[in-house]
Amino acid sequence: MADQEARGEEFEKKAEKKLTGWGFFGSKFEDAADLFDKAANCFKLAKNWERAASVYKKLANCHLKLESKHEAASAYVDAANCYKKISAQDAAESLNQAVNLFLEIGRLNMAARYCKELGEIYEQEQSFDKAIDYFERAADLFQSEEVTTSANQCKQKVAQFAAQLEQYPKAIEIFEAIARHSMNNNLLKYSVKGLLLNAGICQLCRGDVVAITNALEKYQVYSLFLVKSNFQFCC
Repeated sequence: MADQEARGEEFEKKAEKKLTGWGFFGSKFEDAADLFDKAANCFKLAKNWERAASVYKKLANCHLKLESKHEAASAYVDAANCYKKISAQDAAESLNQAVNLFLEIGRLNMAARYCKELGEIYEQEQSFDKAIDYFERAADLFQSEEVTTSANQCKQKVAQFAAQLEQYPKAIEIFEAIARHSMNNNLLKYSVKGLLLNAGICQLCRGDVVAITNALEKYQVYSLFLVKSNFQFCC
């Protein structure tokens, strides 16, 4: 490990020297990027996660100088993966940089994926307000790309955290909306009962007797529709 760390330091020094030197048409940034990449790999092998993450951010800056935003975003993702070993906050900051770059170049599916990952980081940190923000962004982006299953998964996370924060009307609205949209989908309709159960629990927690009664009537209609739909499908 010590050998790998020494090699990483050597590559990093060479990269820094390239950046302070003179080169043709951005060639110094290309050369430095190659050296930073090698340095980061060495630091990873040495399990020096902080140094590896720091070098990946330098690599991202080189790619930005070369106007290679996709490569820069990927470098920020690599930095985040290293930071996850030592600092959730630093991991989140690097992932957020990646998300912004993916959005700039129209890679919405990638942006959605990493917004979801950001939501998961804040979920682990029990920062549920921030988790909600990122899962909502992920859901919107997945929906825009018509990745319905992933969008629904993120929406359910939002509803779950909203319920934990006692934001029951928001949770109910989301659970019911997903249930409605899933009823006519043969792959998704089997999740409807569970969604309605969650919505019903939120109604009970809310403690509004009139709302509970109305909800039960509505959920019965949904259940009858599902029974009829299943019967027709079987026939």
